[in-house]
Amino acid sequence: MTTTPADIDVRPITDAELPAWMRTAKTGFLRTPTVTEADVTARRTAHAGSRTYGAFDAGTCVATFRSFPQELTAVGGTAVPADAISNVAVLPTHRRRGILTRLMAEDLTAAKDRGDVVATLIAAEYRIYGRYGFGPATSAAEWTIDVPRTGLDPHWPGPGDGGRVDLVGPEEVRKIGPELHERLRRGRPGAVSRTDVWWDSDTGALRVFGEWSEPFYAAYRSADGEVQGLVSYKADDHWGDTKQPLNTATVDWLIATTAAAERALWRYLCSIDWVTRVKSGPRAPDDLLPHLLPDPRAAGITTQTDWLWVRILDVVRALEARTYGGSGSLVLEVTDRSGFTGGRFLLEAGPDGASCAPTGRGADLTLDVAALASLWLGDETAPRLAALGRLGEERAGAALEADALLRTPGRPWCPDMF
Repeated sequence: MTTTPADIDVRPITDAELPAWMRTAKTGFLRTPTVTEADVTARRTAHAGSRTYGAFDAGTCVATFRSFPQELTAVGGTAVPADAISNVAVLPTHRRRGILTRLMAEDLTAAKDRGDVVATLIAAEYRIYGRYGFGPATSAAEWTIDVPRTGLDPHWPGPGDGGRVDLVGPEEVRKIGPELHERLRRGRPGAVSRTDVWWDSDTGALRVFGEWSEPFYAAYRSADGEVQGLVSYKADDHWGDTKQPLNTATVDWLIATTAAAERALWRYLCSIDWVTRVKSGPRAPDDLLPHLLPDPRAAGITTQTDWLWVRILDVVRALEARTYGGSGSLVLEVTDRSGFTGGRFLLEAGPDGASCAPTGRGADLTLDVAALASLWLGDETAPRLAALGRLGEERAGAALEADALLRTPGRPWCPDMF
């Protein structure tokens, strides 16, 4: 007999249910469903402090959902508390029964009650999360560099600015990486916090995903010894028919707090013997990378996509958390069919910050909370959303005024997948 939605039990899982939960999550993501005791032990460590939910049909786990505390950097550098959502999976036998809707409602209600300003996620599929109030808030691009075409000197001896690039091991990355990343994210809208578990998992100290293959790590230090950049990368082993090395170096992540560090690390990657292609991994869509090469056309975009999705849970706090490119005021009519944060708000903004409060004045712009999320970090513009039918201009010229206020010098970027 097919169960009805009312028969599905949605709740936090117990510790004893973690192995079954992990098997369901792996199945939902079409990964080998085998779960070992070592996998479970690592997950227990990794999930400490997170909210792990399951949906159960007659005691069998049929859906998974997890959230955990995070900080997200708003425009201007303020970090806001976020509810980061991950491990969302529903078994193919239980689709279209409202299970995800119930899981999402429980988690977002708890996040709102905790005082989280936003919720965040990386969407595997585009069409799922808009109905829960999420909007794409950052984008990503990936380049593939044809190294011989770059015009770079293949005999590059190292940075000419007094700095140096050194290969480092996992233990050193765990020492120097967290502080470097903190400096990066404080100045990068869209960047999110990384926990100690993130660094342990990335460097193999915690094997959350089973088998771990150690990557190469390289650090850039300035002339005075300050670590300003760090890259993690892997390389394949491919040779042409004439015993010609044709290897590809694939970047897992590259973070840098200065242009000099970024330039040196990309130059290093393009100078590795046997490497003829470099895949950049997800970068900001306005990344410096192609133009750091003598021939920018040697770096071709192979992926361009939405990346971090944001769900605003508190319009007032979200709009007051960021700074603005100009001065002015707008009345925003924000709809939120889930009831977390809708209403009409007067935003009075300037380069040093803003005030936002409910108002009875007539609206200048009308939009739903997902569209507001796309505008909030500056990756989208009000005139574009108006042209797409996702924003209503109730007063002539209001969309252009909103664009002048919300526009940012560079596009936001989230370096992380979670």
